[in-house]
Amino acid sequence: YSLVEILDSGYINNGNIDFGPIYSFIGQNAVEGLRLRTGVRTYFGPNDPWRLQSYIAYGFKDEKFKYGITGKWMIEPKKRLIISAGNRRDIEQIGASLTTTNDILGRSYASSGLFTFGSNDKLTNVNLTNVQVEIEPVKNLTFSTGVSYRTLISASPEFSLDYYTDLFKTTIQSQVKQSEVNVQIEYTPKRVPIAFGVERYNTDSPFTTLLLTYSQGFKNLFSSDFDYKKLQLYYKQPIIIGPLGRTDITIEMGKTFGYIPLGLMSIVPGNQSLFRISNTFNNLQFYEFVADQYVTFCWDHDFQGRFFSRIPFMRKLNWRENIGFKSVYGTVSNDNRIINASGLVYNAPENVYWEYSVGVGNIFKFFRVDFSWRGNYLKMPDANKFATKISFGFYF
Repeated sequence: YSLVEILDSGYINNGNIDFGPIYSFIGQNAVEGLRLRTGVRTYFGPNDPWRLQSYIAYGFKDEKFKYGITGKWMIEPKKRLIISAGNRRDIEQIGASLTTTNDILGRSYASSGLFTFGSNDKLTNVNLTNVQVEIEPVKNLTFSTGVSYRTLISASPEFSLDYYTDLFKTTIQSQVKQSEVNVQIEYTPKRVPIAFGVERYNTDSPFTTLLLTYSQGFKNLFSSDFDYKKLQLYYKQPIIIGPLGRTDITIEMGKTFGYIPLGLMSIVPGNQSLFRISNTFNNLQFYEFVADQYVTFCWDHDFQGRFFSRIPFMRKLNWRENIGFKSVYGTVSNDNRIINASGLVYNAPENVYWEYSVGVGNIFKFFRVDFSWRGNYLKMPDANKFATKISFGFYF
């Protein structure tokens, strides 16, 4: 691997084994203190029909090991019939994204970023097992279904996931045990993937993403605690506006039917890290807003240097101007407020929270910096009115 390939993929190759991701090697949070994480994956080539991945992590403050392991196998290449399974036991910032994901090896700057701001003690011990099957019967149309089982319990004495087991508040539980079945449809017209293996990567050519997810929790299945139904929609639309550049519009919406505790609520994802993370809110802290139904709207526009190119001494730099806007509306049902025993006050963005940003990209061909301002809810405790985020990407 060249240095550019390592920085782009995050992995260092040694024969048929990749080590990484390098960006997750070191982190810190209030529970684990300094955290080291190393992982490996099989890699015989970009068209591998199967892949095994695992990682192990250690926190020097809690003195505990964590791990994750997963495997994927493409049984039938023509229709891309893939089965996967895995297990993860780790400390996480749950609610790092709104749309449901059971990615066993997914990493989050929220739980283990080296550079974070504000309190980072609202962490959860997660034990997640997931089995999934997916198929692509038509090009760029994927159907998948999976079964997962997870246990959630607070990892910090300063944070609680406690809930009342009924609406009469007779008993309090601290651990959530939950079985869930989900069905997902993903449509990505005009997507141009690279390679044909069990894991594919997309080119930067603009394509629409439409994702519809239905999840159902089953009480008493494997001693699960809750019955509920959750419906979610994710829509991303890139638009090329001629000489004015490229716009990306992202809409997410979801609703949970049935009463659920904090550990299963839709947490509006704040971003307390130094890095720019898609579909999170730069000026929100963790658990600042909670909802059981929500709608988000995010807009990011890249002028692709239209204005900087008109300034003589900046023309050769090829910098790109970016502007953005994010908003979220959400509510919490009365039943979910009643069973909340966590001590965390449920604040929902009923008046539509919003923030806006300006940024400069393509600095040294790979660096971007964004400056973000909070638009409202300015009087909330510890409201973050201004934030700076950075990101990396390669442009040729």
